[in-house]
Amino acid sequence: MTQQPQPPVLWVPDETRRERANLTAFTHWVEEHRGVDVPDYDALWRWSVTDLDGFWSGIWEYYRVRSATPYTAVLADDTMPGAVWFPGATLNYAEHVFRDRDDTAVAIRHASELRPPGEVTWGELKRRTAATAAALRRLGVGPGDRVVAYLPNVVEAAAAFFACAAIGATWSSCSPDFGVRSVIDRFAQIEPKVLLAVDGYRYGGRDFDRRDVLRALRDGLPSLEHTVVLPYLSDEPVADTLAWDEFEAAGEGADLDFTPLPFDHPLWVLYSSGTTGLPKAIVHGHGGILLEQLKNLHLHLDAQADDRVFWFTTTGWMMWNFLVSVLLTDASIVLYDGSPAHPDLGALWDLAERTGTTIFGTSAGYLSTCMKAGIHPTGGRDLSALRAIGSTGSPLSPEGFAWCYREFGSDLWLFSTSGGTDICSCLVGGVPTLPVHQGEIQARSLGMAVASWDPEGNELVGEVGELVVTRPAPSMPIYFWGDADGTRLRDSYFSMYPGVWRHGDWIEITERGTAIIYGRSDSTINRGGVRMGTSEIYRSVLALEEVLDALVVDVPQPDGGSRIELFVVLREGAELDDDLVGRIARGIREDCSPRHVPDGVRAVTAVPRTLSGKVMEVPVKRILMGEAPERVASRDSLANPEALDYFARLAANRRNE
Repeated sequence: MTQQPQPPVLWVPDETRRERANLTAFTHWVEEHRGVDVPDYDALWRWSVTDLDGFWSGIWEYYRVRSATPYTAVLADDTMPGAVWFPGATLNYAEHVFRDRDDTAVAIRHASELRPPGEVTWGELKRRTAATAAALRRLGVGPGDRVVAYLPNVVEAAAAFFACAAIGATWSSCSPDFGVRSVIDRFAQIEPKVLLAVDGYRYGGRDFDRRDVLRALRDGLPSLEHTVVLPYLSDEPVADTLAWDEFEAAGEGADLDFTPLPFDHPLWVLYSSGTTGLPKAIVHGHGGILLEQLKNLHLHLDAQADDRVFWFTTTGWMMWNFLVSVLLTDASIVLYDGSPAHPDLGALWDLAERTGTTIFGTSAGYLSTCMKAGIHPTGGRDLSALRAIGSTGSPLSPEGFAWCYREFGSDLWLFSTSGGTDICSCLVGGVPTLPVHQGEIQARSLGMAVASWDPEGNELVGEVGELVVTRPAPSMPIYFWGDADGTRLRDSYFSMYPGVWRHGDWIEITERGTAIIYGRSDSTINRGGVRMGTSEIYRSVLALEEVLDALVVDVPQPDGGSRIELFVVLREGAELDDDLVGRIARGIREDCSPRHVPDGVRAVTAVPRTLSGKVMEVPVKRILMGEAPERVASRDSLANPEALDYFARLAANRRNE
């Protein structure tokens, strides 16, 4: 193997930042209380993934996790899937959010296209959460009941989530830009008792009335007993629903109580899609998410008392769950609902200046867009409070790294992360005490036994392979909703390497311990961090009479972005004209999400399939990325090998352009 040249080091934390970092204090504690010699981060990481009992009980002890009853073991069963963590413990995620708070301190700063900027103190957040919890109890909601939210990224959504956690109800949310079919495909699986929704929203200066969507959702969710509507777009009431003010007033004055729950009691349900079937309804537990986020937000994000943490997200992306979990630390958070490009691409940088944001989180795509558009974030703005930028959602290109340091200077900590909905956290990400190499993620996350494997299960260093996790972690899914025997869970993560988690990303672990993500190794489509399965796109496209078959892939681009390409087989006599392309786009926008509208649509004579009939999405994606067809698929395994030839010719033509 030829050793690759080391990329430039763009940032090295000075002694003051290293000493101030939460990670440094935790490392000293590990040495003193666990008797472990920790000369550097690599040693700490290796201990964290070999001594799982010692590490995770250390997180529990160091962050003073409260449990009404003691645990009888740390990891009673380390089998994957099926690991059993902290049996016997009864706790509550929300209790740890609200403990030891100064009621006069600011918890949340917020802004949106529909509301003026504002602040919410801890006392106000506690009052609203208590009122919402009491109101939900009055509607008959208790531990294990599901409450679903079709809400934007506003304070009401955060308070409602904390209220559900406090009483033991299970939370699930989608953003209001999701189409009816996508929402029903998600929410109907978990049979919710209560729907919390808005009447509409504003994005990019345009108003989107969602009352018709709301009626369709209620018709498609027969388990609903109550619908509560926040009048976000207008003051007009929605028939046969409970108004938000009336709902909240019913619980006004209540105390905020926390129900002790088993460690693996369902906290929330997130969704991630595959190539077939409905979206996977991923269930995470109170205890697993609590421990993972205490670790991640303190030690990797390095959130501290003077920090104001922003991440651009909607309630349909796990980064919203991540962002509100920042309130487990002493930092405050910044919420924003609206377009990042309205009135122009400086909107989020204006927000950062206005709120005094210190940690600014966004997608790699947004940073790339700002770079290409010639945006200068510090031009005419005081962003002196900003000490860190986080990037996720897709790999940040080396050019994106360089742009950030040109714009913000050498004192910026730029950390790229990758993980996902499946664990609601990071597998590889930022480390405040390590240098930043251009185009690379700083390190593997503590407690995450991440490796790069070849197809035979051999570990790779300095080469691209499958991202695997070889030991269990507390925030792995406790199960998929409706997957009684665990078949779908095993098929999703453990079918390629039995007993080892295969994440579905291509990764390189360098000789220095840094990581580079090369995109998805499976066929889910990740736009802005929201993963949509190809099956959902096919359902929309194939509903059109003219379309007989389809194949969709998300092809990474050299600039760090990606391009969604849709290939359709048309009925005889049909033509792929502007009208049909427009109807395809409109259908995907309304059924799935605006993020997943294809960047290009082409007509083909046939979709390549295996002998068993499976669409060859990953091989086509790899061919369009430049790999030789003979390396990605055996023609003997194809039902129609000639169909693959089209994509080989297309890739060759593009290389020659």
